Amino acid sequence: MDTFVSLFSPPPPLPTKTSQLFHASSPPFSLPKTHHSRKRFSRVQSKYGNFLDLKPESKPEVLDFDLPRLDPSSRFRSDVIIIGTGPAGLRLAEQVSQYGIKVCCVDPLPLSMWPNNYGVWVDEFESLELESCLDKTWPMACVHIDDNKTKYLDRPYGRVSRKKLKNLLMERCLSNGVKFHQAKVWKIEHKEFESLILCDDGNELKASLVVDASGFASNFVEYNKPRNHGYQIAHGILAEVEGHPFDLDKMLLMDWRDSHLGNEPYLRTGNSRIPTFLYAMPFDSNLVFLEETSLVSRPVLPYMEIKKRMVARLRHLGIRVKRILEVEKCLIPMGGPLPRIPQSVMAIGGTSGIVHPSTGYMVARTMALAPILAEAIAECLGSSRMIRGKSLHQRAWNGLWPIERRCVREYYSFGMETLLKLDLNGTRRFFDAFFDLDPYYWQGFLSSRLSLTELALLSLSLFGHASFLSRFDIVSKCPAPLVKMIGNLALETM
Repeated sequence: MDTFVSLFSPPPPLPTKTSQLFHASSPPFSLPKTHHSRKRFSRVQSKYGNFLDLKPESKPEVLDFDLPRLDPSSRFRSDVIIIGTGPAGLRLAEQVSQYGIKVCCVDPLPLSMWPNNYGVWVDEFESLELESCLDKTWPMACVHIDDNKTKYLDRPYGRVSRKKLKNLLMERCLSNGVKFHQAKVWKIEHKEFESLILCDDGNELKASLVVDASGFASNFVEYNKPRNHGYQIAHGILAEVEGHPFDLDKMLLMDWRDSHLGNEPYLRTGNSRIPTFLYAMPFDSNLVFLEETSLVSRPVLPYMEIKKRMVARLRHLGIRVKRILEVEKCLIPMGGPLPRIPQSVMAIGGTSGIVHPSTGYMVARTMALAPILAEAIAECLGSSRMIRGKSLHQRAWNGLWPIERRCVREYYSFGMETLLKLDLNGTRRFFDAFFDLDPYYWQGFLSSRLSLTELALLSLSLFGHASFLSRFDIVSKCPAPLVKMIGNLALETM
């Protein structure tokens, strides 16, 4: 899952979790804990033992680049300042700078390696000519609906090499003349034709446009509607194990089986209401990335609950963890309203609303949308007229979010609201029908490349493929989200 991935500078970790199907790095949200949950979990630990006491062995990695630093005392003035050097920030920087526009990236740790595992469909990166940045591919993916039914997806899946991708984007930025300033942005102020950022090192930097690529936790982008997100939460580990049951030529996209909870009635009851699934990337017979994931919930499922379910699942699968190389803690806000359009701060990545509301996918989509936003910016700042101020902000935001794309997002949000209403059995029935669709539709849905008309056809086809009980779920649980979507579509097109 990109599954589960962050596209920006890593926010602070959750107190002691990629997509790419459904993942991102952990913003500083507080997660609920209960005294009873801790007691139950301690009994599980004492009886069976588990991997949670193992510490990740990998050390934070820093890239070896001699960055061209911005001298705040010089007369150099940026056209565009991008806050954040995650995948979203660097991708936009290299795209904007190729037009000859002066770009400065501001980040407290510009050379640090991104913390998350990013998974993508191979064809998505091939279309962007980024397939060289994949360090592992699987010719197929599979989905365990239940103990008796498995779907095999004839679509190659890959893991992104974070080091290769960041090196590539950084090299392109440097060759295009992008400058860097190592600091944290505290405040942004706006004038009629320029913006000023105030950094924690006391420096003030000016530009015609400021783009926020710093992640979900940012407060620089404004909303004019309540942020009623759904939440995807996951706990992942890259682990050396004594062995595992996964086919090495298949990536496990989702495992909805719950037989591992047979002796855990408390966990089984909770999983029946708000299910979680296992996502697994087997690299060899002893190395595997494992992630227990709640696709979407509101309010967020407690993080401790995710970890308890993962302990029970790995024990049932007979997976004994010898070493943990990496730990991933993931919490992704999904859906909810778009930022106010337009506004003085532009955005890209998680804070711009481009996370897939139904899946959490984000990395490949950000890589694809950054050139579109860069072109809109270049039409203003790269022209002899130098369009700035409100006109620049309007064109940039409409470049990222034209009416058609906003309407499509409303449909995906409708999908998220529907998933929120399904229990384990309803979720199984949904994905059973979903992956029976023509591959053009399910692949296009997961990759955010269907038009509004095609999404309507997908809905009709999904209803046709659904079982009687799944149709009942749709008829009984979809009306409220459907009415909400229609109302939002009407507002968007007015």
